[in-house]
Amino acid sequence: MSKDSIKQVANNKKAYFDYFIEEKYEAGVVLHGTEVKSLRMGKCSVKESFIRVENGELYIYNMHISPYEKGNIFNKDPLRVRKLLLHKYEINKIGGQMQQKGYTLVPLSVYFKGSLVKMEIGLARGKKLYDKRQDIAKKDQRREAEKDFKIKNLY
Repeated sequence: MSKDSIKQVANNKKAYFDYFIEEKYEAGVVLHGTEVKSLRMGKCSVKESFIRVENGELYIYNMHISPYEKGNIFNKDPLRVRKLLLHKYEINKIGGQMQQKGYTLVPLSVYFKGSLVKMEIGLARGKKLYDKRQDIAKKDQRREAEKDFKIKNLY
């Protein structure tokens, strides 16, 4: 496996529906051995998780990594709080922007970059209900256009 090959483990599509993603960052995740093995098998969920800045460090809550089957006593709590690794200036920048009204940090995806587990996190602003309706309408229009295009090409 080459150093820059990327293997997707988990994706958070709901984040793109619920938030406007202003900026994206790549963060490392502090994990234990059996958690990494479980991630290699694709057993991870970030749908309900959220990120907080505490004492100049980033922590992710509710990220579910299923216990590794052969891990027995070495398995950790699937929902334990995990630390995210970012440069100090990035954390300070994010913390400053989160002080502004309506900004939050959301996990977007978890992936392997070479042999390292990385997480893409986004600085996000919440969408209002009418924004979500616009997104649904755009998606429906695109689906209809693709359907019409497919039908025209069949005849």
